[in-house]
Amino acid sequence: MRLEPSAQKLRGGYYTPDTIVKFITDWSIQSPKIRVIEPSCGDGVFLEHAIKKLLDLGAVSVVDLVQAIEINPEEAEKARKRLRNLFQESMDKIILTGDFFEFCQSSLMKENLFDVVVGNPPFIRYQNFPPKQREIALNLMRNIGLKPNRLTNTWLPFLVGSTLMLKEHGRLGMVVPAELMQVNYASELRQFLSTYYKNIVLVTFKRLVFEGIQQEVILFLGERDGINTNGIRVVELDDINDLEVFEHEKIYQREVKPMDHTKEKWIQYFLEKDEIQLLRKLRQDERLVKGRDVLDVDVGVVTGQNSYFILTEKKSKELDIRSYTTPIVARSGHLKGIVFKEKDWQKNLQDALPSLLLNIPPKPVEKLTKSLQKYIEFGEKEGINKGYKCRIRNFWYNVPSIWSPDGFMLRQIYDYPKIVANRFNATSTDTIHRVRMLNNFNIETVAVAFLNSLTLAFSEVIGRSYGGGVLELYPSEIADLPFPIKGASELSIKYIDEILKKEGIEAILENTDRILLRERLGLSLKQVKILRNIWCKLRDRRIQRKKPPFKI
Repeated sequence: MRLEPSAQKLRGGYYTPDTIVKFITDWSIQSPKIRVIEPSCGDGVFLEHAIKKLLDLGAVSVVDLVQAIEINPEEAEKARKRLRNLFQESMDKIILTGDFFEFCQSSLMKENLFDVVVGNPPFIRYQNFPPKQREIALNLMRNIGLKPNRLTNTWLPFLVGSTLMLKEHGRLGMVVPAELMQVNYASELRQFLSTYYKNIVLVTFKRLVFEGIQQEVILFLGERDGINTNGIRVVELDDINDLEVFEHEKIYQREVKPMDHTKEKWIQYFLEKDEIQLLRKLRQDERLVKGRDVLDVDVGVVTGQNSYFILTEKKSKELDIRSYTTPIVARSGHLKGIVFKEKDWQKNLQDALPSLLLNIPPKPVEKLTKSLQKYIEFGEKEGINKGYKCRIRNFWYNVPSIWSPDGFMLRQIYDYPKIVANRFNATSTDTIHRVRMLNNFNIETVAVAFLNSLTLAFSEVIGRSYGGGVLELYPSEIADLPFPIKGASELSIKYIDEILKKEGIEAILENTDRILLRERLGLSLKQVKILRNIWCKLRDRRIQRKKPPFKI
């Protein structure tokens, strides 16, 4: 059953821990004579710390120095009351009730700019973003050449608007989703920010910051004047408690990396300079083929309710509908090696894994068998037919697009991604991509070629990961993955499949890296070690565990 979004989720407000607020405001505010704005103040915690910081630095009055906007009248009034009691000063002119984007639009026209912007913008999905407010926000982005779409979350225009409101020497400190670093829909924003700020610091955490949500966040610190050496730095901490003892001066002791003014993902900045430079060099190597030249990647079967449509053999026989099923791979864990054969599917059946997809003909229910009619009736009692995917079909129980691909590719990955050759007439759910070969490439050759340190490293850089530690690769991202295809046909897929199942990926890379990367591509041992280290480093950071490095 689909749950309606909570009031908190619709508002997009998750209150920021004091430790983060203090760290950001202390870094951002360096003088008692600067103007500060908080674009979405909520309970006013950023505003409170900003006022304290200004007073500590010697400001006599903050009425003309601080500004805050809050769209929710009740929240705004609560913040006014709380801060009035704290500072014994009227907050009526300081905390305005209204839409930040309207305020931003008006301020830009009047050149009413600020020295500092601090805050935690609301995280609201496009469909939950109030239409009037959304249109103003998206127009703000369009006016500077950005192209927002239906994936645009509110935090993007908040970050854009806040940036535009800064003076030439201004500083911005904000809590933003780690999506900024890695999702495609933020690619234009990354390019905009890397052009607008001369110095960027990304503070990240190995543990999740906000209790109750799996959203990984970062602290984005931007300086427009770039006095502290132009470039980008990454500060990675265990958790927010480390902020209490982390001195701001230490930020500038971290290695500064030249900013790439393209739309590349910022996950690369977790790497060292020589690692970044090697990846950029290999991106341009014409001897590597791209995913788009080798394979076409499509989503798996969308059933609308896997627990109803995908059955174990025992269940299908009990319901007397076994003859109306087709083989399917339901989960990534059901693909053990890089070749999927009938015996592998049979093993899944024997292990009582759901491996049979219900394939009911597109006929009126009265023309179906009694056993199918009974199961369809059960589905309607359970409300399966009311789900969106089922509801829009001509016959809700007829699952479309059941076709068997040349191979499978993991969509959600824990240890490492892989391509699996399909030697059996099976299909897959939408947790696994379906692959068709292009330009006469062979699926088994490509499956072997995929398992090397270069492609695995690029998978971590090109894909995206979320709070749960899972790497996800979308079809458009797979299209950008480089493959060292030369020499792959000389490798035995049977041998690699067996070793992968018995000994794991480390044993495979000894072979494939030597043949594909060193002998055929001509990379040095040092370069191969760098690529292996990139993969291990980003993988281990993603899954938040450490493994001993293995030798090359």
